[in-house]
Amino acid sequence: MKSIAAASLLSLTLAACSGEAKPPETPTPPPVEAAAAAPAQKDPLLSAVGIGVSDLAKSTDFYVNVMGMEKIRSYRLDYMDEEVVGYPDAESFIVLMHWTDGSARTYKDLPVKIVTRVKDPVALAAKIKAAGFEVTREPQASAQVGGAIVGFAKDPDGYMLELLPLRTPAPAALPAETPKPN
Repeated sequence: MKSIAAASLLSLTLAACSGEAKPPETPTPPPVEAAAAAPAQKDPLLSAVGIGVSDLAKSTDFYVNVMGMEKIRSYRLDYMDEEVVGYPDAESFIVLMHWTDGSARTYKDLPVKIVTRVKDPVALAAKIKAAGFEVTREPQASAQVGGAIVGFAKDPDGYMLELLPLRTPAPAALPAETPKPN
């Protein structure tokens, strides 16, 4: 195949140098529209974290209707039931896990913290309170973390929720100045 391509290239080059008439060009086919590709996955990526819950329906309701997440998928396994939840367009998820195999499990007040960023952490804290759950620290500036807004609440099993505002995009770098010609 390489020798055929090389011979074709050589004959075209010789024809161009000798002044011979140029061979007719083959028409270029119109470009084919590519299907919209999914955005590339970040690498590495933390896909999900699972937490054990005492009442799967209550926890799913909390994360969907109070925290504003979506129910992504449900699994019914021999030994546990799971609900996968996450924010719209999220790349990371929480797997709510409830064991159904009769084994003794401790779900309450475990040392787990779930950090979430939202447009308005104050409004989310109010929504958590209105739903009957505990807000342990109202979202406010904290000198301990450079003045960032931080709030804390608890989910139905006592897992700590850290409520932060969305990150502000870093300002775009200015283009470097090019020297002007003299």
